[in-house]
Formats: sequence, C-alpha cells, structure tokens
Amino acid sequence: MTTDAYFEELTGALRAAGVTEEQTGRTVAELRGHLAETGTSPEEEFGPAARFAARLGGLAPAPGEPDGAAERWTWTADLFNDRRMLAVHGDQGWEVESLDALGRFVCRRAPGAALAWEYRREVITDRRRARVLEELEPEGWELCGEWLAYGYFKRPKAATAGPAGALASVPATPGKWLFLSRRGKALLAAWTVLVAAAVSGAYFALDLPGYSALLMGLGCAAAGALTAKLETDRARVAAAAARRG
Repeated sequence: MTTDAYFEELTGALRAAGVTEEQTGRTVAELRGHLAETGTSPEEEFGPAARFAARLGGLAPAPGEPDGAAERWTWTADLFNDRRMLAVHGDQGWEVESLDALGRFVCRRAPGAALAWEYRREVITDRRRARVLEELEPEGWELCGEWLAYGYFKRPKAATAGPAGALASVPATPGKWLFLSRRGKALLAAWTVLVAAAVSGAYFALDLPGYSALLMGLGCAAAGALTAKLETDRARVAAAAARRG
C-alpha cells in the first residue's frame, strides 16, 4: 500500500469514527511529517490503518457526550444463534464491552453517531490463544469477551467499509434479551423435562405433593426472567436520564 493510500484509509476510518475534520487533518499532517523524518513506511511505523485509527482514540465518545450517556443493553443467545445475532445487533450500533458471568453480552451504544460493528467467534484454548490473537489483532480485531472455550472479537465496520460504517440513525433498544435458535429451544425443552423429572422423583421419594416440584420450577424460571428484565429496564432508565441531563 502506498503512503497516500494508507492515509486515505486512515482518514476515512477517523471520519467514520466521528473525529472532526480539523482534528483528522491535523493528525494526518503530523503523521506525514513524522514519516518524512524517519523515512519508514506507514505500515512499518504505525501498523494497519484501521487498527491505528482505533488506537488514536477515534472510537471514544465525542466531546460533550460522556460515556455515561450511552445506551446499555444486556442480552444472550445460544451457541447456534450467537454469531447471527451479533451480526444483527452490530449493524444496529451495539458494541459488546464484555461477557458477564452468565455468558450474556454486555453492550453499549453511543448516542448520536453510532458505529456499526462486526464480530467473530473463535476457539481460544490455551494452546490456540496466542496464535489466534497474533493472526487477528493486526487486522483490527479486539477480544471483547470469553465464554467456555470461545473468544468473541469485535472491530468497527469502518475498518473495512470506511465512512459507510457510521450509522445515520439507529433503531430502538430491543425489548427482548433472549435469542434462541430452533435447536437451542429444543435442547432447552429437553433439559427442562429432564430437570423436572429429576426434581419430581426426589419429591416423590420424600413423599411430598407432586405439585410442589412444578411450583418450584416455575418459580425459578420466573425469577430468572424477572431479574434479566429488571436489569435491562434499569439500564434503559439510566440511559434516558443521562440523555435528559
């Protein structure tokens, strides 16, 4: 890649990330001057343009829009459906910050000019971790969470799509938090039947009423669903209050 092509890509990534024209122009001019002094190529000095743009801080919240004003949303999907839903939600501007202890995707979305994100999932066992990171990081991929033997990576679509990676508008925060595939629903149903049978057997062995097992199962399911819903609703209220403030 020529120097001009490199800085064209860098300029596009910074613009897509919401960096002002003045700041972008000043940054590019300073970097060009630095290269003139060192005599090196931009790839040797700075690495891939998209990754370097992220390191320059182009993905940080814009001035006057503190991180606390960002929307927050937590959701989950089964392993048959997670990559598809990550693609859908990434196109809506949701950036995965981490995976929590339950394997749920903890996301944020910057107000105003959000970016589209792309994701990928890789097996990162102890033996594979170093090799996977070495292959993906130069391409701008960043590890954003781990679950079981899987690692989830993200990068802004501006890294490959340029200005098209910025979103002019975004849809409302989804009202649901659980996204199961057909296979996931079938496995969940089978697991529920097995657990219910085991619990019922234990209750009958203790000579307790059979309906008590059903009530316990329903209570656990309702408590889990209510907890997740309250967390999502609390995040929405906090984001709305921050925007009004």
